[in-house]
Amino acid sequence: MGLNRGIAAAALAAVGLLGLSACAGGATEPAEPVAEAPEFEAGSTMAALAEAGTITIGTKFDQPLFGLQGLDGEPVGFDVEIGKIIASELGIAADNIEWVETVSANREPFIENGTVDIVIATYTINDTRKEVISFAGPYYLAGQDILVLEGNPEGITGPEDVAGKNVCSVAGSTSEQNIAEYGPNLITTDTYSNCLEPLRNGAVVAVTTDNVILAGLADQNPGEFEVVNNAFTSEPYGIGLTRDDDVFRSWINDVLEEAYADGRWADAWTSTAGVVLDLPEPPAVDRY
Repeated sequence: MGLNRGIAAAALAAVGLLGLSACAGGATEPAEPVAEAPEFEAGSTMAALAEAGTITIGTKFDQPLFGLQGLDGEPVGFDVEIGKIIASELGIAADNIEWVETVSANREPFIENGTVDIVIATYTINDTRKEVISFAGPYYLAGQDILVLEGNPEGITGPEDVAGKNVCSVAGSTSEQNIAEYGPNLITTDTYSNCLEPLRNGAVVAVTTDNVILAGLADQNPGEFEVVNNAFTSEPYGIGLTRDDDVFRSWINDVLEEAYADGRWADAWTSTAGVVLDLPEPPAVDRY
């Protein structure tokens, strides 16, 4: 079921406010040292990207702390900083990254049809997606939770409490699949920020997705929403790339582990999501 036109229009206004708020908050953009003339195996994806001097990265444009488009049109957030680290190891400066907005429903298609080279977009690694793409990482472990109105007027404490009630999530997301098991009346849209106005006006009683995304939305709207803080899943965030490009996947995993060790991963977190959330331990990459 999609959102009606009135709700969608109000939600678009909310998205605009989110973007303005993020820029007013002064999201930081750490400068990554760029590798000079890195050498890669001929024929590899790394060699092709380094030769081109540019990389196209898909990310979310509406998720505070991870990927949020600023007034200059460029996204900011933890996912964006991870993308800059990968690009820098290819010898590509941040200015030469082409950012493409991806929503949950088009991430695999964008990788498959070559619209993007990689996707870094709060992208949960799972076996279904592995049937069409490959994943490097994970580079972060999140958990699905529930966002409600401030004060929690419905008394929702976990997914069992939303059975038979209207709940908003994003079509095609892992979150939609997970919450469906608990029997809510699901109202889906294309972005999580589009769920906020229905929550405000009572069209839904809750919004559900990963806790870090919900924390960002609550932080951007002080006094309006709160996270139930009862994560009921484990969501390993990975970097999506063309299926069976094992050399590229292994190389990205190497870059992630180097960033864990030399502090770049922690710096990326501290300057973005770390404004709201504590610094976590970096997860072990899965070299499947």
